[in-house]
Amino acid sequence: MRAVALAMLGHHPDSEDVVQEATLIALSRIGDVRDPDAVGAWLRMIVRNACRAQLRRTSPVPMAEPPDPPGAGPDPADILERHALGDWIWTALDRLSPKLRLVTMLRYFTDVTSYAEIAAVCEAPVGTVRSRLSEARAKLSNALLTTADTAHDDATARNAVHRRFGEETFKAVERGSVTKALGDRWSPQLTVTWPRGSHTDLDYLRAAWSRDLEDGVRHRLRNVVAGRDVVIWEDELNSPPDDPSHCPPSVVWVLQLDGSRISRIRLFHPK
Repeated sequence: MRAVALAMLGHHPDSEDVVQEATLIALSRIGDVRDPDAVGAWLRMIVRNACRAQLRRTSPVPMAEPPDPPGAGPDPADILERHALGDWIWTALDRLSPKLRLVTMLRYFTDVTSYAEIAAVCEAPVGTVRSRLSEARAKLSNALLTTADTAHDDATARNAVHRRFGEETFKAVERGSVTKALGDRWSPQLTVTWPRGSHTDLDYLRAAWSRDLEDGVRHRLRNVVAGRDVVIWEDELNSPPDDPSHCPPSVVWVLQLDGSRISRIRLFHPK
């Protein structure tokens, strides 16, 4: 366990803290391990999760993986483990309430990471965001423990479905088919909250998107984060060459789902 922490965090006091934290987690759940041969992999996964959490807390810059030696391909075991880890995390996330799940998704899976920005997206005070994140971390730790040995949904496949839908939507808009883009997947009773706080309906969104298209604004879907009932699009906006300040450089879409349909949207321009 210490070797894993040192490999990820280096010779730093944080690595010792992470081992202690992981040990407490492991001791509290050791009775759930049914296969003695799986203990080593189970312990290493707990340490890696704790290290990743520590890196997110201490570094705003993604940590680069060391380069593979020339001619070396990816290790299939590592690929499978990464997918399994992602599925496990999302299974636990889905056990959080919608409000706790949203702040967690924004904080750890998008570029909207500051308390002020998350507060703006959630239309809540900064203090409320802090308390929600604190509660979410505590509940997520418990959810990870209780779902460690259960079957997990395929989070990668779910994310791919929503990314494909987003890309197809933006491509249809760019072709001028705004009405087609905002089709059956969008509820007729859709409500849209714009960055300045105004509320409109689907028809207004359709008209606004058509105006942007006519003005030469183009969209590029940069990131998709898909949960069970909320999906986040990070959308890069490209202003027309003759009007470079026509629109902000990006917009975040928070899509609330009601079954398979989008029922609410919150739009936000990151700084």
